[in-house]
Amino acid sequence: MLLGLVFLAACTTTRSSISHSEFLDPRTGERPGRARDLDFQYRGELTEFDVLGIARGELTSEASIRRALDEARKVKLQPDTSILLIQSGALFPDSGMTTELEKHFRTMPFTGVPPYHPNAGGASDPETFAKSLRLAAARAGNDVIVCYWGFLEAMSENLPTKPVSWLPVANWVLPDEKQRMRIRLKLAIVDVRSGNWAVFSPAPFENTHISERSRRARADQAQVEQLKAEAYQAAVSDLLRLYSGPVAAR
Repeated sequence: MLLGLVFLAACTTTRSSISHSEFLDPRTGERPGRARDLDFQYRGELTEFDVLGIARGELTSEASIRRALDEARKVKLQPDTSILLIQSGALFPDSGMTTELEKHFRTMPFTGVPPYHPNAGGASDPETFAKSLRLAAARAGNDVIVCYWGFLEAMSENLPTKPVSWLPVANWVLPDEKQRMRIRLKLAIVDVRSGNWAVFSPAPFENTHISERSRRARADQAQVEQLKAEAYQAAVSDLLRLYSGPVAAR
């Protein structure tokens, strides 16, 4: 029984952002496929405060709250809506999300790299940055800004084949690790004209892959891409259900 517990020992790790989801080699602690170009290196995430223009610690009166309630309108997506699409932390949104949205709306990709370095100690003014985003969207003729965040969690379990998995058997080796992975998305939708916004999160997706060490990185990234595809499809389906009427696919 003790051996079984050792073999099935699980290790749970948070993989963090979908914009920084390259395979992390447990032996070296490095990401083999990471970009070397400084322009493409991961620089952290936008926050909801950045996108929605909410200033932390701002003094707020009861009158301003009542006024906001009177002026608030539900964000609506129409069949001809043009979307400025942002993936937090990424220079470009993932093609999977772009493809799903373009089935229903006109979509324009935009950078999600934060305007400051998270370790530099500085920060932008959220209200100013959010208005800059809305101005950029307005100049491009976009009606709505959609920004999304994605987070990955993984749990690895050693299989009973672990001690013998590196013995050659007819030019192949036995799988020795099972990895469960889960993805969670969060989307913010901002009306460019009014600044009204909404945030929602689809149900998380999870799956399991079994792999052996020499193909671990490839299996890991295939698992990430499969989860992204499922999550993006569900996210756009929820977006249509919650914020638009019947929209015909293009």
